[in-house]
Amino acid sequence: MDASLNIHDPSPAISPTIRAAKDFTFGSAAGIVSKVFEHPFDLTKVRLQAQVLDATARFRGPLDCLVLTFRNEGVRGLYRGLPAPIVGAMAENATLFFAYNELQNLIRRLSSNPFAQTLSLPQLTLAAAGAGAITSFFLTPIELVKCKMQVQMLVAPPASSAGVPPTLASPPRNLPGPLTILRDAIRADGVRGLWLGQTGTLIRETGGSAAWFGTKELICKFLRRDAPTRELWPWESAVSGACAGAAYNLAFFPADTIKSTIQTEAELRPASAGSAGPRSFGTVARELYRARGLRGLYAGCGITVARSIPSSALIFLIYDGLKARFA
Repeated sequence: MDASLNIHDPSPAISPTIRAAKDFTFGSAAGIVSKVFEHPFDLTKVRLQAQVLDATARFRGPLDCLVLTFRNEGVRGLYRGLPAPIVGAMAENATLFFAYNELQNLIRRLSSNPFAQTLSLPQLTLAAAGAGAITSFFLTPIELVKCKMQVQMLVAPPASSAGVPPTLASPPRNLPGPLTILRDAIRADGVRGLWLGQTGTLIRETGGSAAWFGTKELICKFLRRDAPTRELWPWESAVSGACAGAAYNLAFFPADTIKSTIQTEAELRPASAGSAGPRSFGTVARELYRARGLRGLYAGCGITVARSIPSSALIFLIYDGLKARFA
């Protein structure tokens, strides 16, 4: 097997507890930094996704959304709902890196050569897909809160505000916070309501993580082709991470659009949500496609890929750097 793929293989000399603690700590640190950087762009993506089924679009595109958000809500508006994704980024990256490394160990134990320190690219991609599937169950409730908070200002203004343009409502004094949104979700649909949109998150995270780690490992292998066993240089971590970020978002972006639509439907289109409860993943997917075709399913994809390139570069630069420093 190719030694160049031995990028995240945990050392057998390190106890599982210490190894897990390092994965959670390093992954959390990388997630926090990247999320603070990318949140305004993520907010833009969610707002563009949320308007696909509207008769009249609120925003002409990503830049228009950013400008109008800043003009009407200020810097605070660009970071609306940030606490939830900060928690989500910590949970996502910590769980993702931990599960990825532990699934590699499991694959080694189940393989014909359990003492092998390296795995093939297909084996690493399989471990990544499994890690993404596991992470999705932790991530969906956090994504639910984040998306609902990010569209709060898009809810139609009351009749007394009839003169307000249909782009953004005037900021009310008391918007529901994360705990209120969680409580309302449980009150409406029980505990299972916290996993509204789970199908979309599962598809996005399983396929996206396979693309993310798989691309990272492939680019690293190429960059270290002359010296497969050496440590990665910081710029190599950043470049391979940047490519991985683009691959992650391009791979399964429609699943994210469908998820965001489902999670914000009660706020933006309560009539569509109906009394029968949330609509299924397939139903919303068909409606989005009928409304805008593939363009609707990829609403917000451009700005998402653009922000994921530096964001993912930051994640791997920090994670690989911390792992090399404190190995």
